[in-house]
Amino acid sequence: KVLAFESRRSNEMAELIRLNGGEPFVAPALVEVPIEQNEEAFQFAERLFRGEFDIVIFLTGVGARFLHRILSPRYPETRFPEALRRLIVVARGPKPMAVMRELEVPVTVAVPEPNTWREILSAVESYPGQTVAVQEYGRRSQELLDGLAAQGRTVTSVPVYQWQLPPDTSPLKEAIAKLTRKEFDAVLFTTSVQIDHLLQVAAQEGQEERVLDALRQTYVASIGPTSTEALRGHGITPALEPSHPKMGMLVREAAEKYARTKSGAL
Repeated sequence: KVLAFESRRSNEMAELIRLNGGEPFVAPALVEVPIEQNEEAFQFAERLFRGEFDIVIFLTGVGARFLHRILSPRYPETRFPEALRRLIVVARGPKPMAVMRELEVPVTVAVPEPNTWREILSAVESYPGQTVAVQEYGRRSQELLDGLAAQGRTVTSVPVYQWQLPPDTSPLKEAIAKLTRKEFDAVLFTTSVQIDHLLQVAAQEGQEERVLDALRQTYVASIGPTSTEALRGHGITPALEPSHPKMGMLVREAAEKYARTKSGAL
């Protein structure tokens, strides 16, 4: 019995769990909400069009696409990609890379896996450029902003969307009840915000400590270092990070390692 919190790809997650021998319970933990009245995005655009940035870092594909969508009604559709073509463009992973391809914007720096703030800092370290814009994604990446400043750069954060709890939190509440009754064999986390929202709803239910205790006694798999850091911040040590931070790899490798654990194999 496997608990997951995937939202946009919840059906795919459930099917992956079934294909790997699990019985899924998927409780969506977040929705991505565009910040439509985003004055900071428009201020960024004006500065971008004036040539005030040397480097733009895109942290997510969804955020890059939202940013283009937010700007398109106010400016000509081609103005944003045209401005980006004159800069050093940094893409954190394949999803922002795909959006840049759609916009026909060359990517100067493709950040290697596992795509954390550490890899971003290392990837851009040798590139010139004093002024940097960072497309944020709900949770502020303070370590990245501080690291860029430590490299001697002037950094502008561009918030594009935020994460909120789903309108219907009843699946999360049911997951919390099942967790506290020790009804899950494994729990999968695919983003750090999922643990924050799970504990937020658990606190509303008066169950936060019981949920944390249950997670510490359950097989927990984390998709990558950012999620793992968030879990460890709550005293939860994941049993597994997959060899690549992808949903399919997470499910398959967690199933394989869980099976070996239960069989007593190393």
